[in-house]
Amino acid sequence: MTEAILLVGGKGTRLRPLTVRTPKPMVPAAGVPFLTHQLARARAAGVEHVVLATSYLAEVFEPYFGDGSALGLRLEYVTEREPLGTGGAIRNVAERLTSGPDEPVLIFNGDILTGLDIAGLVRTHVDTGAEVTLHLTRVEDPRAFGLVPTAADGRVTAFLEKPQTPEEIVTDQINAGAYVFNRSVIEAIPVGRPVSVERETFPGLLASGAHLQGVVDSTYWLDLGTPQAFVRGSADLVLGRAPSPAVPGRAGEHLVLEGADVAVDAKLSGGTCVAARAVVAAGARVDGSLVLEGSVIEAGAMVRNSLIGAGARVGAHCVLDGAVIGDGAVVGPDNELRHGIRVWCGATLAPASVRFSSDQ
Repeated sequence: MTEAILLVGGKGTRLRPLTVRTPKPMVPAAGVPFLTHQLARARAAGVEHVVLATSYLAEVFEPYFGDGSALGLRLEYVTEREPLGTGGAIRNVAERLTSGPDEPVLIFNGDILTGLDIAGLVRTHVDTGAEVTLHLTRVEDPRAFGLVPTAADGRVTAFLEKPQTPEEIVTDQINAGAYVFNRSVIEAIPVGRPVSVERETFPGLLASGAHLQGVVDSTYWLDLGTPQAFVRGSADLVLGRAPSPAVPGRAGEHLVLEGADVAVDAKLSGGTCVAARAVVAAGARVDGSLVLEGSVIEAGAMVRNSLIGAGARVGAHCVLDGAVIGDGAVVGPDNELRHGIRVWCGATLAPASVRFSSDQ
């Protein structure tokens, strides 16, 4: 049996206003909370027991997922009272694990959408005798990430935090946020203080001569840290580009959940997801967007690559492109919102009050 720890304690500040009322892993993607996709993929890979390391808005997880039996899992919840960092959060839940010292424990970051072969990662860990195995992926511009160069046999040789100069960029391999730890490594993390696995645990292990293995898997990988990335990830799930057994419907251009009301002549495309009790009125066009529960898109509006929060309203003939509308916000008719603009929860925009082009 493989156990897993899921790190879901982050505040999701880069995702605000999506995360003002909802923790990042519970924001819906392709019809269900994003965390559901991660749990379902873990179960499909043979994981049976998952401990969720929660912190921000911790009280919302257990009422939704319960004991995990609906997903075929045994779930437990541990809440951090003070932020402990990635390593501290892992150590904080160690007492809930049942694995022996030399047995593998999977660890996931709660904001990564990936097609990683989870079972293959565990197999490599066991076969190579590593103490820690890291999922690595390749990116075109690695400056925003921690670089992880490896030797020919896949052994990790260094950890380089967010390089800036061309000389520092010695590889395009980055830490992709999924790991296998031997249980004994988790027990060795200091207790009761913030610890970063990226800056403290991994470099410390490497310096002590421990065997850290890298597995490069570049199938599908997306960090859902920004609203635009989150919208893209949801669309990719709907389109079938990102794999998940938890999508409530078949892959296609759109996903309309039961209870939604979409006008016959409205056009949905690009992996758009329309949640229960949401309304898309006559002549509206919605492309590559997330329309959350109870929201309304009025007649003739054009919405592209945007997220419409729960209970929000987009007025007639609005144009939205790359916009984020917070829960309960009201965008009056004839507004034009573009370029990552964020309208806060409960805010109201008067008709025709915001434009990015002339009014002609």
